[in-house]
Order: sequence, then structure tokens, then C-alpha cells
Amino acid sequence: MALVLIVVLPLAGWLVNGMAGGRLPRPLVSVIGCGTVAASFVASAMAARHLAVPSDALTATLFTWIAAGDFTVSAGLLMDRLSALMALVVTGVGFLIHVYSIGYMADDSAYSRYFAYLNLFVGSMLLLVLGGNLLVLFVGWELVGLCSYLLIGFWFDRERAANAGRKAFVVNRIGDAGFLLGILLLATTTGTLQFDRLADAAGAMAPGLLTATTLLLFMGATGKSAQLPLYVWLPDAMEGPTPVSALIHAATMVTAGVYMIARLHPLFLRADFTLSVVAAVGAATAFFAATIALVEWDLKRVLAYSTISQLGYMFLAMGVLAMPAGVFHLTMHAFFKALLFLAAGSVMHATHGVVDMRRLGGLAGPLRWTALGFAIGALALAGIPPFAGFFSKDLILEHAYAAAQHGGSVALWLAGLLTAYVTAVYITRAAVLTFFAPAGQRDHPHEAPASMGGPMAILALLSFGGGWVGAHAAGAPLLRVLDRFFAIEPAAETLPGAPLTAISVAVGVFGIITGLLLYRRRREVTLGALGAFLARQWYVEALYDAAVVTPAKRLARFAADVVETRGIDGAVNGIAGLVGQAGVAMRRVQTGYVRNYAAAILAGTILILSYWLLRGP
Repeated sequence: MALVLIVVLPLAGWLVNGMAGGRLPRPLVSVIGCGTVAASFVASAMAARHLAVPSDALTATLFTWIAAGDFTVSAGLLMDRLSALMALVVTGVGFLIHVYSIGYMADDSAYSRYFAYLNLFVGSMLLLVLGGNLLVLFVGWELVGLCSYLLIGFWFDRERAANAGRKAFVVNRIGDAGFLLGILLLATTTGTLQFDRLADAAGAMAPGLLTATTLLLFMGATGKSAQLPLYVWLPDAMEGPTPVSALIHAATMVTAGVYMIARLHPLFLRADFTLSVVAAVGAATAFFAATIALVEWDLKRVLAYSTISQLGYMFLAMGVLAMPAGVFHLTMHAFFKALLFLAAGSVMHATHGVVDMRRLGGLAGPLRWTALGFAIGALALAGIPPFAGFFSKDLILEHAYAAAQHGGSVALWLAGLLTAYVTAVYITRAAVLTFFAPAGQRDHPHEAPASMGGPMAILALLSFGGGWVGAHAAGAPLLRVLDRFFAIEPAAETLPGAPLTAISVAVGVFGIITGLLLYRRRREVTLGALGAFLARQWYVEALYDAAVVTPAKRLARFAADVVETRGIDGAVNGIAGLVGQAGVAMRRVQTGYVRNYAAAILAGTILILSYWLLRGP
């Protein structure tokens, strides 16, 4: 029952605010929206207390969904240590973002609709992470895609927001097509979609079939978690409200792909080629997105590309068999990325929506608490000890190096290291240009209200001490739980951890110093031809426009103008025209005069008699 409540509570908030929120006072809408998520967090924590050992799991079967011969799928929920951690992250960070939204969305006319969508988003993500089998997970997977469309295009009267929502929906459908094919392959070859049975059945699958299946599943992950080549929807998702950006980027939708691989790790562990693809795509995406963030001027888009890059780190971890480190980084990233987005929202709240860093600056004084929160999030993102991001990033780099020493590619470790340097540069640039450079706007900014500042303060504490608590304090409780859950034997390291850690920290510090030297006096650093190349996103979007978007539009216009209008509609209209003309001709014969009809009958009779007389014997 507790598992059902975890999912149902946010969905109940969605129903109440969605159906009656317009007639309720705003404080009550806030209480319903925030209270249901808080209650779900409490229910998650209470349920997680029963997971004493790694093999423990709580299940709840609601009904038999599909029954076809020997193949059955139940609509059920599952909580083990992995899904418990994800549920706590989703509900905990989600609750803080809900509270923050009270102040941020206070003047919006669609206040109740916003909280209804936000509750639906959290409920859908909980269904995804607590799904007892792959089909229930897929339902949550599709629902978070729907919610992203609704929330990214929340201000649908703005053309850019509406287009961004459609883009997110369409691009995710591309990845989801591969994901669905992978699910169907598993169903037909193993006869089950239950997670525990899939783990046993994976050993009996042919290697080629297993590789094909896992690659199709990974295709879905590249769409949902915005990896190359399906990353293009996530930067445009910044058109939605900033708390939505924080929720999507920190705790919900974009983490779904990483969670799916972690959940199906028994399959992926037996598909070596797929793991190498996952690691390569993750490393390439991490570096690619970090370089674009280096030249972005929109503060929210800098953080969007940062999310894509950090997700690349998580996939790199999955590919080098550092799955506990990948999930650990997912958790730490939820804290500091939510903090960075909420701090960016506080800047926008204070400057009436300004996000162009060329117009910002000088905000460290009037927004000193926001600046402090952003600085903590930036240091965590840059991987500087003792902040949260250091512990998880360092673990991933150590495992990438260890994998290189045992037959893997050292390029993965180097890509991760170089990405760490670029990350420190771009987040230092963002902090300097937003808070510490000379003022670029003349308004009188003010600090955020308590409803916005409180969640930022809690996230700042988690971003500061969460990594140390999870990885070192009291025997590294979080890492110990994850290590026991995945039960993966790590490769023996040939280099002591201390030198690798020193290199990792040095790279981050060097990146911060580089950022300070380049941008502390607010110089317009364009990086020349390299900057122009990066500003065009390595021409990937241009390539998509030329190879996919433009031909697709031309094909659509041809189908609409030629095939549909001139072909199908022309044929239908032509037949209708012929029938009309035949009717006109018939009207001329039907004169209404009896003598004309008698003459016609006489003429017909004469013709028939002539035929019979002249036809011969």
C-alpha cells in the first residue's frame, strides 16, 4: 500500500488542482501541490527503511495487465535500493522545487495549471522508477515525455515556447521508437518483462541478439537523457519556467535514461560492445556539450548544456562498469544542478527576466545569498573538494582510468579529464559575468523571497556536504548501498587513488583560474574562429537542418500540395465534377413535357424494331 501511495499522492494533487484549481484560492493550490509531493517523500522514506539488505525488495501487484498464453505482465510496483534512492531524489528535490515555485510563479495567471502539471510530472517519474516491470516503466517513460511537452510549452502563447515543446516531444519519439523495439525484442525472446526474470534470461540470449536489444534500449536513453545525436531538444527546453528547467534537469526526465541502464544492468553487463558504445557516446557528449557552454551567453542555456555534459559523465560511468559511481553522480548532480537553476531563476526574478549575461553583472551585492548559492553549485559542478560533485566526478574518472589499464581506451579518461577543465572554465565564466563583473543593467535588483530562498539554502547544504556524507562519513553509506546493489567487481587500479585525485582537483582549479583570468574584467572573449565554430554547436544543428529538417519539410510540402491537394483531393473533386456535369446533362433531358417523353418512347420503339428487323436470320 505504501508503494501505491508514493505514486498516487502526486497524481491526486494533479487531479485536484487540474480539475478544481481554478476555483480554489492560490494558497490552497500551493498546499495541495507541495503537500502531496512532501507526503510522497515521507512515504518513500518510510518504505525505504524496510530495505535492510541488498536483496530486500517491496512489491505491490495491482492487477494482471496482459495475459496471452504463457506471457503475462502485471501492473505492479517495485522498490529496491536503487528505486528507493531515485524515489527519494525525485520527491525530495521535487518538493523543494514546488516550494520555490510558490514565489517564482506568484504572478502567473495559470497558477493552478502549473502546479497540476508539476504534480503530474513527479507522479509520472515515480511510476517510471518504481515500475515493477519494463512495461510499467515504459508507461512512466512516455508520461514524463508528455509532461515535458506540457511544461516546456507552458507559456504556449509564446511561439518559441510552443516550438520548443513540440521539438522535445518529436525528438523523444525518435529515441522512444528504438526503446519500444528493444522492449518487444525482449518480450519475444525471453517471454517476460519482469526485471528479476530478465536478469536470469539474459544469460540464455544469443550474443548478437542481446547486443541489438541493448543498443535499441540505449537509443531510447539517448533521447530521454539528451545524448548525441538526440541532444537537440534540451537547450530549447529553457523556454519553460525556470523551476521546470530545474525539475527536468535535476531530478526527473533527463535522469530516466541513466536509471533505465542501471535498472537493466544485468543485460548490459553481458553486452560488451554496447557498453563500449555507451561509454564512447557519454564521453563524446560530455566534451561536446561543455565546449558549447563555453560560448553561450544565455545563463539558462549554459546550465542546459552543462546538464547534457554531466549526463555524458553518467553514461561514461555506466560504460566503464562504474555503475555505482554513475548513480552516485546522478544523485549529487540533482543537488547542485537544481541549486544552479534555482539561483538562475532568482536572478531572473530580480532582473525581470534577463538571462543574457552581457546584460547582467554586479549582482553579488544586492543578491548576496543567491550569489553564494550559485558559487556553491558552481564549485560542486567544477569538482572542487569538499563539494558534492568532486566525490562523484573523481570516482568516475578513476574508474575510466582503471578501465583503460585493463584493455579499455585511455581516450575516455582523457575526454573526462578535459571535460572537467572546460566545465570549470565555463561555470566560472557564468558566475563572474552574472555576479561579479561590472553591472550590465540599470534596474534595482532585489533578493528572492523566503519561499525561493529556503529551497536554495537546503540545496546549497546538500551540494556542500552531500558528497562527503555519501562517500566518506560513517562508512560511505550511499556508495556502500550502491556497491552492494550492483555487485560489480571493480578492476584493480594500477595507479594509487591519490595521484588520480590530485590530477582531477588540479584540472578543476586550473579551469577556475583560467575562467577568472579571462573574464574577471568582463572582456568580450570570443575565442576567435574556434568560438564561432562552438557557437554554431559544431554545425551539428546545421547538419540536421540540411540533412533531415529541410528535406522532411520539402517532402511534407510535396505531400500536402501535390499528393494531397492535386492528387487525392483533385481525384475526388474531379469525380464530383463529372457527376455534376452528368446531372446538368440529365436536367436538359428532363423537360417536364409529356409530348417530349412520348416522342422519346416512340423513337426508342422504332430503334428496337429496326434492330430486330435488320439483324437477319
